[in-house]
Amino acid sequence: MSDLSDLSNDSAVYKTLLESTKAIPWKIDWATMQFAYIGPQIEPLLGWSRQSWVSANDWAERIHPEDREYVVNFCISQSKAGVDHEADYRALTKQNGYVWIRDVVHVVRNAQGEVESLIGFMFDISERKKTEEKLLALQKELEALSFKDGLTGIANRRRFDYTLELEWQSALSSGKPLSLIMLDVDLFKQFNDLYGHTAGDKCLIDVAQSLNLALVGQRDLVARYGGEEFVLLLPETDAAGAHIVAQRCQRLIDKLAIEHRQNPHGERITVSIGVGTVTPSADLTPTRFIEAVDKQLYAAKQGGRNRIEALLV
Repeated sequence: MSDLSDLSNDSAVYKTLLESTKAIPWKIDWATMQFAYIGPQIEPLLGWSRQSWVSANDWAERIHPEDREYVVNFCISQSKAGVDHEADYRALTKQNGYVWIRDVVHVVRNAQGEVESLIGFMFDISERKKTEEKLLALQKELEALSFKDGLTGIANRRRFDYTLELEWQSALSSGKPLSLIMLDVDLFKQFNDLYGHTAGDKCLIDVAQSLNLALVGQRDLVARYGGEEFVLLLPETDAAGAHIVAQRCQRLIDKLAIEHRQNPHGERITVSIGVGTVTPSADLTPTRFIEAVDKQLYAAKQGGRNRIEALLV
């Protein structure tokens, strides 16, 4: 490995400046792919001695296996094209750990425009990466919370709307049916007035958890639609299958045996249910489908409650 004088005429000053920074300077001769220089900061950071950085192969072998292929191919292609570039990767330490590195590369050309050498700086960005990972984890946590109903813990209206759009497009492409169940806790206002809002909240929580048990398919979703209203989205479920799930919902709610003295149906909590099944087409929208099923829910309530009204759209 040559002296730093290869990089600058004012070698003493330049050497002091470069080697006093935290960034690690380096130079590779393009023709031989040999290191002409690498800063002494490399050894305390990664544990590898300066003398062990002989060729570009040493650099490549000290990149984390999961990052190696992409980073090496990217840097070679950019260098061949004469394009300055940078790459983030995990550099392996001599102690079998790794450090996140940002490699900033400048391509030096000769008078004929041919690539002559690569000069760059390695920066330790481990702390920055830790911060980014924490922020990413926080973002995912916030996204999950934004899709969750604060009271019952099941999916909320936002999650339902998002999932319905995805499943609608999937059913539109596959030609498979999509079913929707809309469910309302009967006489819930009277329940709140009689037993109090704390009991009302517990009732909704118990109902939500019971409805979760009614789901069968891996992509089935139950969500709180608003107030005392819930929805169950059943991808790839036909009308007969949806009716079975609706009946299961009724049985599970009945099994809770939550007292409601103002409900004429056994003086316990019951639900009214609207069911709809559709094979999506270009002339039908998710909004119209919801409206059609909501009409069935309304019919169930108008028909005396504690019943299921179904419609094949």
